[in-house]
Amino acid sequence: MDYQKFIDEIEPELDKAVEFLKREASKMRLGQVNPSMIEDIEVDAFDQKMPLKQMAAIKKEGPRNLLIEPWEDDYVEPIEKALTAADLGTTPTVSGDTIRMKFPSLSEERRENMKKELGDKKENARQTVRKWRDKAWKKIQNKEQEGEISEDDKYRAEDDLQDLVDEYNEKIDEIVENKKDQINQ
Repeated sequence: MDYQKFIDEIEPELDKAVEFLKREASKMRLGQVNPSMIEDIEVDAFDQKMPLKQMAAIKKEGPRNLLIEPWEDDYVEPIEKALTAADLGTTPTVSGDTIRMKFPSLSEERRENMKKELGDKKENARQTVRKWRDKAWKKIQNKEQEGEISEDDKYRAEDDLQDLVDEYNEKIDEIVENKKDQINQ
């Protein structure tokens, strides 16, 4: 079972693809807001780009409002500019040293767009899985051609590899279906 190492090599990469999809899906705004929607927005302050979460506390105020409390007063204006530029479907409101964002409820058109966007993210994750499957399969085929593994082992490896790919595609499908259910609520 010398081929198993090629299959084991790609598993961490497949995990990364699934985790990336989870993160991207969690950023999509549904009926309720979540600080993760904006925490990674890049803010340009003092000739440096930093994620918002490093510059302010982000709190949820009710189902559709976020409160951003910058660590320093000098951060208010750059954060407001970054949030406005992010085109989130709402405009930040500054009051003193805090910023509030009130998100409207989702329209049917926005729900459909989110489902399409989610479909694109799903396809990207599946492409990543296919890319890693193909890399492992090429290595296995090369080892068989070099005589290091038998033809029977090559076909066993192909089956094992496909089982792994199927497992990860199921994970991807589950993430997307759960998110679609949330979008439809």
